[in-house]
Amino acid sequence: MSATKGAADVAGASSGATPADPAGRTLLLGTISLDHYLASGDVLPGGGILNMAWHWRQRLGRPFRLLTRVGEDGQPVEAFLARHGIEVASPADLAAPGRSSSIDIEIQPDRQPHMDNFVGGVWDDYRLTTTERAALARAERLHAVLVEGAISELARLAQEGALVDLTVSADFLGFRHYTVERLATTMGHVDLGFIGWPGAEDAPEVAGMRAVAFDLERVLVVTMGARSVWVFDGPARSERRHAVSPVEVEGTTLGCGDAYIAWHLDALWRGASHDEAVRAGMIGGALATAWGRPLPDDAYAP
Repeated sequence: MSATKGAADVAGASSGATPADPAGRTLLLGTISLDHYLASGDVLPGGGILNMAWHWRQRLGRPFRLLTRVGEDGQPVEAFLARHGIEVASPADLAAPGRSSSIDIEIQPDRQPHMDNFVGGVWDDYRLTTTERAALARAERLHAVLVEGAISELARLAQEGALVDLTVSADFLGFRHYTVERLATTMGHVDLGFIGWPGAEDAPEVAGMRAVAFDLERVLVVTMGARSVWVFDGPARSERRHAVSPVEVEGTTLGCGDAYIAWHLDALWRGASHDEAVRAGMIGGALATAWGRPLPDDAYAP
């Protein structure tokens, strides 16, 4: 990640000659979990990068590869990836001794998910292998979903200079793992960050997010559910609030944030402005509200 990279570079990273391996240009880093749905007893592949991967592969036609790890119980994840033609950067390194990441999910009466008891499993000590580092060196873009493990690995890669020539974006999730101070540290390695903020729009943390973006000349996109999307554009010294037109939630809001980011990034990398990408992200996020899980039922069908 170049410290001098500006907004135009982030938006236009896909310009130039097309390499022979388009999937290798974009890497998606993060854990894939086994999601335990408490009401039904179903155990299904899930997690931010899996949901994003499905949207890129099945709805948007974007080539990419995954940097991830599953445990000895990860056969459902491997089957999902194979069924949808989702590539990993190093197939030989996908599975590791130990258990996969997992989390308990309960859909509440208001159709909001309650997620608890996250277990990192093999993700807790995740490190890129030699083959995965080689894939990173050939890539142009890296998007990371920042749970612990990904946070420390991103920092280690930055310290070793492995991100210098990459455009780096990251999902800070619901800010549960972060303070404003820690955000500033991680954004030192990131060009474009996404935060799904559950609190008030005028919360002091939001003011802190704006200050980080402006001080570091980075871009932060802060989604606030059915209320708004804020774009804090540090290089342009601008901030814009986009109102959201709420849709009726027929399924659940689980996975809406992942869909938003997948569609926003896809539009941005196709040359859209951030304002245009926000509109694309809203389409993806609204799409996910129709499903009872993060993806439609047939995505999980054996």
